[in-house]
Amino acid sequence: MTKNHRGTLFLLGAALLWSMGGVLIKSVSWHPLAIAGTRSAIAACIFLLYLQRPRFSFSFIQVGGALSYTGTVALFVLATKLTTAANAIILQYSAPVYVALLAGPLLGEKTERKDFLAIGMVFSGMSLFFFDQFRWGNMVGNLLAIASGWTFALLAIFLRLQKDASPFESVLLGNLFTALLGLPFAFHTLPGAGSFFPLLLLGVFQIGTSYLLYVEATKVVTAFEACLIPIIEPILNPVWVFLFLGERPGPWALLGGGVILTAILWWTLPRAD
Repeated sequence: MTKNHRGTLFLLGAALLWSMGGVLIKSVSWHPLAIAGTRSAIAACIFLLYLQRPRFSFSFIQVGGALSYTGTVALFVLATKLTTAANAIILQYSAPVYVALLAGPLLGEKTERKDFLAIGMVFSGMSLFFFDQFRWGNMVGNLLAIASGWTFALLAIFLRLQKDASPFESVLLGNLFTALLGLPFAFHTLPGAGSFFPLLLLGVFQIGTSYLLYVEATKVVTAFEACLIPIIEPILNPVWVFLFLGERPGPWALLGGGVILTAILWWTLPRAD
C-alpha cells in the first residue's frame, strides 16, 4: 500500500468518525461552547497519550493551525446547535473552494478557471440555505457554519505547511485553546443526565481519534485532498441525525446541499486521474 493510499484510508476513517458529530452534539443538553470545550479537553488527553512528549515551537504556522482548529470545532458545535445538522455540515464542506482561493498565495498552487466556476456554483448553493423558513437561529447557525468552512480550509493549509515537521502539536494546542474557551461556559449549568456518554464519545472518537488519523494523512496528501476526500461526512452526518433524532433539513437546504456537493464533485473528480 502506497503512502497516498494509506493517507486516503486515514481520511475516510476520520470522516466516518466526524460524521457522528451531528447526532452526538444534539444529544448533549449543555451550552454549545461547554460541549466544544469538554470535547476538546478529552481529545487533548488522547493526543497527549499519543505524543507523550509534544514539541511546541509556538511558530506562526503552529499557532495558526491551532487557532484554525479551534475555530473549526467551536464554530461547528455552535452551528449544529443553532441550525440543522445537515445545514451545518454541508456549509462547512464549502472548504475545498476556500482552499482553491488560498492555495495560490499560501501554498504556491495555481487556481484555474474551473476553480472559479466551482466557486460560483458553491456560493449559489449556499445562498439557497437562506430561503428556508426564516428563523434567526437558523440564520446565525448557517453563517457560523460558513465561517467554520473557512477555518477548516485554513486548518488543512496550516497542517500541510507542517508536513515535514510535526503537525500533531497544532491540533493538540488547538484542543487546549478550545478547552479554555469553553471553560467559563461549563460552570453555568451542568450537562443533562444522559449527556455524559455522548460527550465521552465526542472527545475520544469523534475528534480525538479522528484527528490523529487526519493529521497523519495530511503528511502525504495535498491540502485540497484533505478537504475533499472526507466528503462522505456531509452525506452521513445528516443521515445519522435523521435516523436517531428525526431531524429533517428544509427543502431549500436539500437543494442547496445538492448544488454544493455536485459542484465539489464535478470540480474534483477529473483531477483524481
